[in-house]
Amino acid sequence: MACRGVFFAITVDQGDAFFEAYGNDGRLMELVEAVEEAWDAPNLAECDKAWDAMHRLLTDGQLAYGNGQYPFSHVVLGPRQLHQGDDYIVSLVAPNEVEDVAKALGDLTKEWFEERYRSVVPADYALEYGEEDLEYTWAWFQSVRDLYRKAATDGRAILFTVDQ
Repeated sequence: MACRGVFFAITVDQGDAFFEAYGNDGRLMELVEAVEEAWDAPNLAECDKAWDAMHRLLTDGQLAYGNGQYPFSHVVLGPRQLHQGDDYIVSLVAPNEVEDVAKALGDLTKEWFEERYRSVVPADYALEYGEEDLEYTWAWFQSVRDLYRKAATDGRAILFTVDQ
Protein backbone atom coordinates (compact mmCIF):
# COMPACT_ATOMS: atom_id res chain seq x y z
CA MET A 1 0.00 0.00 0.00
CA ALA A 2 1.00 3.59 -0.50
CA CYS A 3 1.22 4.76 3.15
CA ARG A 4 0.60 8.35 2.04
CA GLY A 5 -0.93 10.45 4.79
CA VAL A 6 -3.44 13.26 4.50
CA PHE A 7 -4.71 15.66 7.15
CA PHE A 8 -8.25 17.03 6.79
CA ALA A 9 -9.75 19.96 8.70
CA ILE A 10 -13.32 18.74 9.19
CA THR A 11 -16.41 20.34 10.68
CA VAL A 12 -17.61 19.62 14.19
CA ASP A 13 -20.57 17.68 12.75
CA GLN A 14 -18.21 15.54 10.67
CA GLY A 15 -16.04 14.96 13.73
CA ASP A 16 -19.10 13.86 15.70
CA ALA A 17 -20.00 11.39 12.94
CA PHE A 18 -16.49 9.92 13.11
CA PHE A 19 -16.75 9.53 16.89
CA GLU A 20 -20.10 7.80 16.48
CA ALA A 21 -18.60 5.40 13.93
CA TYR A 22 -15.92 4.20 16.38
CA GLY A 23 -16.08 0.41 16.57
CA ASN A 24 -17.69 0.10 13.14
CA ASP A 25 -14.86 0.07 10.60
CA GLY A 26 -17.27 -0.27 7.68
CA ARG A 27 -19.15 2.91 8.60
CA LEU A 28 -15.90 4.67 9.49
CA MET A 29 -14.42 3.95 6.07
CA GLU A 30 -17.60 5.25 4.39
CA LEU A 31 -17.04 8.54 6.22
CA VAL A 32 -13.34 8.59 5.31
CA GLU A 33 -14.17 7.96 1.65
CA ALA A 34 -16.70 10.81 1.67
CA VAL A 35 -14.12 13.24 3.09
CA GLU A 36 -11.44 12.04 0.69
CA GLU A 37 -13.74 12.21 -2.35
CA ALA A 38 -14.80 15.77 -1.48
CA TRP A 39 -11.09 16.74 -1.52
CA ASP A 40 -11.70 20.17 0.00
CA ALA A 41 -8.26 21.56 -0.94
CA PRO A 42 -8.31 24.62 1.36
CA ASN A 43 -9.00 22.27 4.29
CA LEU A 44 -6.44 19.54 3.76
CA ALA A 45 -2.71 19.00 3.89
CA GLU A 46 -1.00 16.11 2.21
CA CYS A 47 2.16 14.80 3.80
CA ASP A 48 3.04 11.83 1.59
CA LYS A 49 5.18 9.44 3.69
CA ALA A 50 6.65 12.21 5.86
CA TRP A 51 4.02 11.56 8.54
CA ASP A 52 6.18 8.76 9.98
CA ALA A 53 9.29 10.88 10.66
CA MET A 54 7.07 13.81 11.61
CA HIS A 55 5.34 11.77 14.33
CA ARG A 56 8.62 10.36 15.60
CA LEU A 57 10.39 13.70 15.92
CA LEU A 58 7.39 15.34 17.59
CA THR A 59 7.12 12.55 20.17
CA ASP A 60 9.71 10.15 21.58
CA GLY A 61 11.11 8.66 18.38
CA GLN A 62 8.76 5.68 18.37
CA LEU A 63 5.97 4.94 15.93
CA ALA A 64 3.22 4.32 18.47
CA TYR A 65 -0.22 5.62 19.32
CA GLY A 66 -0.51 8.03 22.22
CA ASN A 67 3.22 8.37 22.84
CA GLY A 68 5.02 11.59 23.60
CA GLN A 69 3.97 14.75 25.39
CA TYR A 70 0.79 16.72 24.78
CA PRO A 71 0.12 18.51 22.46
CA PHE A 72 2.78 17.07 20.13
CA SER A 73 1.42 13.58 20.79
CA HIS A 74 -1.79 14.64 19.06
CA VAL A 75 -0.38 15.92 15.77
CA VAL A 76 -0.21 12.69 13.73
CA LEU A 77 -1.11 9.38 15.43
CA GLY A 78 -2.98 10.55 18.45
CA PRO A 79 -5.03 10.87 20.49
CA ARG A 80 -7.88 8.83 19.02
CA GLN A 81 -7.43 5.87 16.74
CA LEU A 82 -10.84 5.18 15.32
CA HIS A 83 -10.07 2.35 12.89
CA GLN A 84 -9.81 -1.02 14.59
CA GLY A 85 -8.27 -2.98 11.71
CA ASP A 86 -4.62 -3.06 10.69
CA ASP A 87 -4.99 -1.76 7.14
CA TYR A 88 -5.78 1.89 7.86
CA ILE A 89 -4.96 4.60 10.38
CA VAL A 90 -7.70 7.09 11.17
CA SER A 91 -6.86 9.63 13.89
CA LEU A 92 -9.08 12.42 15.12
CA VAL A 93 -8.14 15.56 17.06
CA ALA A 94 -11.01 17.54 18.63
CA PRO A 95 -11.29 21.30 17.94
CA ASN A 96 -10.15 22.37 21.43
CA GLU A 97 -7.07 20.14 21.07
CA VAL A 98 -6.46 21.51 17.57
CA GLU A 99 -6.04 24.95 19.16
CA ASP A 100 -3.37 23.63 21.54
CA VAL A 101 -1.56 21.82 18.74
CA ALA A 102 -1.63 24.88 16.47
CA LYS A 103 -0.12 27.05 19.20
CA ALA A 104 2.64 24.53 19.93
CA LEU A 105 3.51 23.97 16.27
CA GLY A 106 3.57 27.69 15.58
CA ASP A 107 6.63 28.14 17.77
CA LEU A 108 8.75 25.48 16.07
CA THR A 109 11.74 26.63 14.06
CA LYS A 110 13.53 24.74 11.34
CA GLU A 111 16.55 24.51 13.65
CA TRP A 112 14.46 22.85 16.36
CA PHE A 113 12.96 20.49 13.80
CA GLU A 114 16.39 19.52 12.44
CA GLU A 115 17.78 18.91 15.93
CA ARG A 116 14.81 16.69 16.86
CA TYR A 117 15.12 14.72 13.64
CA ARG A 118 18.79 14.04 14.25
CA SER A 119 18.45 13.26 17.96
CA VAL A 120 15.11 11.46 18.23
CA VAL A 121 14.28 9.78 14.93
CA PRO A 122 16.05 6.41 14.80
CA ALA A 123 18.45 6.16 11.88
CA ASP A 124 16.96 2.77 11.01
CA TYR A 125 13.35 3.98 10.89
CA ALA A 126 13.53 3.99 7.07
CA LEU A 127 16.03 3.50 4.28
CA GLU A 128 15.58 7.19 3.43
CA TYR A 129 16.91 8.47 6.76
CA GLY A 130 19.27 11.41 6.31
CA GLU A 131 19.48 14.99 5.11
CA GLU A 132 17.23 14.51 2.09
CA ASP A 133 14.56 12.87 4.25
CA LEU A 134 14.88 15.66 6.80
CA GLU A 135 14.26 18.32 4.14
CA TYR A 136 11.38 16.27 2.70
CA THR A 137 9.79 15.96 6.14
CA TRP A 138 10.27 19.68 6.92
CA ALA A 139 8.65 20.65 3.60
CA TRP A 140 5.53 18.57 4.27
CA PHE A 141 5.43 19.62 7.94
CA GLN A 142 4.99 23.27 7.01
CA SER A 143 1.70 22.60 5.22
CA VAL A 144 0.50 20.44 8.12
CA ARG A 145 1.32 23.26 10.56
CA ASP A 146 -0.55 25.74 8.35
CA LEU A 147 -3.59 23.47 8.27
CA TYR A 148 -3.63 23.19 12.07
CA ARG A 149 -3.54 27.00 12.29
CA LYS A 150 -6.42 27.33 9.84
CA ALA A 151 -8.44 24.62 11.58
CA ALA A 152 -7.92 26.30 14.97
CA THR A 153 -9.13 29.63 13.57
CA ASP A 154 -12.14 27.96 11.94
CA GLY A 155 -13.05 25.79 14.97
CA ARG A 156 -12.53 22.55 13.07
CA ALA A 157 -11.29 19.12 14.06
CA ILE A 158 -8.36 17.40 12.34
CA LEU A 159 -8.69 13.98 10.76
CA PHE A 160 -5.52 12.13 9.75
CA THR A 161 -5.75 9.14 7.41
CA VAL A 162 -3.22 6.76 5.95
CA ASP A 163 -3.49 3.31 4.45
CA GLN A 164 -1.04 0.75 5.79
